[in-house]
Amino acid sequence: MADPTDGGDAGPGPGPGPGPGDDEGERLQKVLARAGYGSRRRGEELIAEGRVTVDGTVAELGRRVVPGHQQVAVDGVPLALLPGLVHYLLNKPAGVVTTADDPQRRPTVVQLVPGEPRVFPVGRLDTPTEGLLILTNDGELAQLLAHPSHGVEKEYLAEVEGQPSAGALRRLRQGVDLDDGPTAPAKVGVVGPGVLRIVIHEGRNRQVRRMCEAVGHPVRRLVRTRIGPLSDPNLAPGAWRPLTAAEVRALGEAAVGPRPPRGRRAPGTSRPPGPRRAGR
Repeated sequence: MADPTDGGDAGPGPGPGPGPGDDEGERLQKVLARAGYGSRRRGEELIAEGRVTVDGTVAELGRRVVPGHQQVAVDGVPLALLPGLVHYLLNKPAGVVTTADDPQRRPTVVQLVPGEPRVFPVGRLDTPTEGLLILTNDGELAQLLAHPSHGVEKEYLAEVEGQPSAGALRRLRQGVDLDDGPTAPAKVGVVGPGVLRIVIHEGRNRQVRRMCEAVGHPVRRLVRTRIGPLSDPNLAPGAWRPLTAAEVRALGEAAVGPRPPRGRRAPGTSRPPGPRRAGR
C-alpha cells in the first residue's frame, strides 16, 4: 500500500427481501454514534437527511445493521466497523525504514508500534525523512487514502540549502519539471531562513526532495507535519498514539472530498425499494 511520497453488475436478481440487518444487529444510529458521529439523535438526523448508506442503498430510520457483515457509509465515507481494527499515528524518526521487514536489519516503523494486531504503513517516508505516518490494519481506509484520484494533502517542513529566491518559490508553486513529468501546483511558504513549508497532494517517490533539488536548493532535513486533517506537534519522535474515531472519520472525509449538499444522496447510492405509484 505504497504512496511513495518522501517526504507516494451483476444483472437483475430476485426482488428485495429480508437480509442481514433488517431484523437483527444494532440500530444504525447507535453504530454511527460509536463511529464518532456524535449522539444517537445526530445519527438519526444523518439518516433522515439521506446521507447514510448500507451496502450502497440509502438507509431509512429504524434500520438495523450487523457490523462486519455490511458496509455502512456516511457521505460516501465507509465506517470502520470490523472488530479489531486499529489506527495509529506515528512520528517516524530519521533512520527508520517504512516497511514491515527489512533484509538489512534496519529498524522499521512496525517495530515502533504494538506487534498485535499486525499493521502496515499507509504510504511511506524515505529513510532520512521524519514525521507523521499512519499505520493500520484497516485495508478499506488505506485504499481510500492511497487512491491517486483522492489526493489527500501532505504538509512538510523542508530545511534547504541557501535561501530560495522569489523565482524558485514561484516554480515550486506552479509545478516543477522532473524526470517523471511536471509536478502539480504546490502550496509553498517561507517559514524562516532556508526553511520552507510545502504542501503537496501527489504520491511520487521522494517528490519534495526532488522538487527542491530541481530549483537549486537541496533538502538538508525533511519533516512531514500533516496528513490531511491530522497533525500533532506534541507527538515526540518515535512515539505513537491511536487515532480517535473522529480522526479516522476525518481522514476518510478528506479522501472522499466535500460532502454532497444537505438532503441529497451521495454519488453511487440508491434509494431503498418502495411501493410503486398506481399507473406507473
